[in-house]
Amino acid sequence: MLFATVRSGEIEATHDVSIIAVDEAGREIRSWGDREVEFFYRSAIKPFQATASLESGAKLAPEQLAVACASHGGYPIHLYLVESILADAGLPKTTLQCPPAWPRDAQAKDLLIAAGHRHAQRLYHNCSGKHAGWLAACAAGDEPTATYLDPSHPLQLRIRALIEEVTGVGGDRVGVDGCGAPTLRGGLPGLARAFSRLSTEPRFEQARLAMHRFPALVAANTLADATFAAWWGGPVKVGAQGLIAAGRNGVGIAAKSHEGSVDIATAGIAEAARQIGLLPAAAEEALNDVRRIPVLGGGRRVGSIQPIANGR
Repeated sequence: MLFATVRSGEIEATHDVSIIAVDEAGREIRSWGDREVEFFYRSAIKPFQATASLESGAKLAPEQLAVACASHGGYPIHLYLVESILADAGLPKTTLQCPPAWPRDAQAKDLLIAAGHRHAQRLYHNCSGKHAGWLAACAAGDEPTATYLDPSHPLQLRIRALIEEVTGVGGDRVGVDGCGAPTLRGGLPGLARAFSRLSTEPRFEQARLAMHRFPALVAANTLADATFAAWWGGPVKVGAQGLIAAGRNGVGIAAKSHEGSVDIATAGIAEAARQIGLLPAAAEEALNDVRRIPVLGGGRRVGSIQPIANGR
């Protein structure tokens, strides 16, 4: 799907987004752009990584599970829930191995600075919930916590097997995510299949319901993906470098922005959902600024980033 930045009625840039929608049998419903594009899944597969934590013995309340699935914004509620996962497992914050960072959301960073915090912390990293869930699983299974990010760790091997199962793609190509975790490589059909399964299968019910009930814990409310999730009615998850996937009632949709923009990928998945008839009128209206990103001039709207070409 081709998007264009339209300013004052004229195109000044174009943006490619590849998208695929599949049914619960994994059959393509519709695709836009290059359906063969490949990428690292990054944070888009957090619901499955969190499910592996549950299946490995982690005891997570729904809100804790939502933040384990999250690329959170670093607001006080997010930080509290990450700390509570570790505390319930009897682990200190020093066991986290994601790198020190400031919150993903600028307003959350401002809150911390206003409260007197002066240094980035591992707790603030947007992946700290995932890491806390993994550490809780290791503690429950009496597995080593010091090496939980090693691709050969028993927990990481279980995660790899689960991702291979839900995507139908072998996990032999392993990279290192921004948070230091192993990340597998795949493509849009496999990711869409995974989210189709996430949306219906009993095995994923806890993650599915947590994400659906608490979208503001999964992403900061100020971000486009959180707005889309609030109206979508099923699990939604972004990944770094312009990746997003969503599932509902057996339909899975995955989108990849070729320039790495999460906002444009979110616009693409929202527009794709509209085109295949999965957005009711109220949601379509509420998501207008997600599907057509405002372009400003002098502080007022003078255009939008909008779709200009459809798929097959």
